[in-house]
Amino acid sequence: MNKKKNVTTVHPNLPLSDSASASTAEPAKKRTGDIYPLVLCGVFAAVMVICSQIAIPLPSGVPINLAILGVLLSAGCLGFRYGMITQIIYILLGCVGIPVFAGFSGGLHVIAGPTGGYIVGYILCAGVVGFIASRTRSSWALVGAMILGVLVCYAFGTLWYVHLMDITFTVGLAQCVIPFLPFDAVKIALAALLVQRLRQTKLMKR
Repeated sequence: MNKKKNVTTVHPNLPLSDSASASTAEPAKKRTGDIYPLVLCGVFAAVMVICSQIAIPLPSGVPINLAILGVLLSAGCLGFRYGMITQIIYILLGCVGIPVFAGFSGGLHVIAGPTGGYIVGYILCAGVVGFIASRTRSSWALVGAMILGVLVCYAFGTLWYVHLMDITFTVGLAQCVIPFLPFDAVKIALAALLVQRLRQTKLMKR
């Protein structure tokens, strides 16, 4: 009576120990690949917190800060999906009361307030920038994507602002958009430069 023997398949070019290691390396690499982008989301969410605290208050209640720089960086480096996830993480942290918004503020009342639309608009901005940035390496296309993303954020936030403040859209633009345009031009130029540099590092190539 013939007995079946257990046969171990060995890679022809590897010793037995190396072949076993190779068989387990792929799943481990895949798990790392799945987790690493989420780690970067957390890192860029922390960058958002820092940028949001570098602010100059204005009478309109909408401060000049570097938060939009953090949005552009995260979207430009992480793309559509993870750029938006970064902003969702940041906003959720603020919604539960952690003081991550400008002026170390937090809570749902900030989002529900007149300037909350600009914060929610970060998600839309990240989506626009990330969608375009992930499909091109052109510096000019990246700058164009960032300009478009900022305009989308402004449009959404200003509509929110004028609705809650019961003012005209023109007045809303004068209070919440026009004073910020020169500063945002500098932020966009800086963000585009930093994204191009970061794309060349091992941090973004994993």
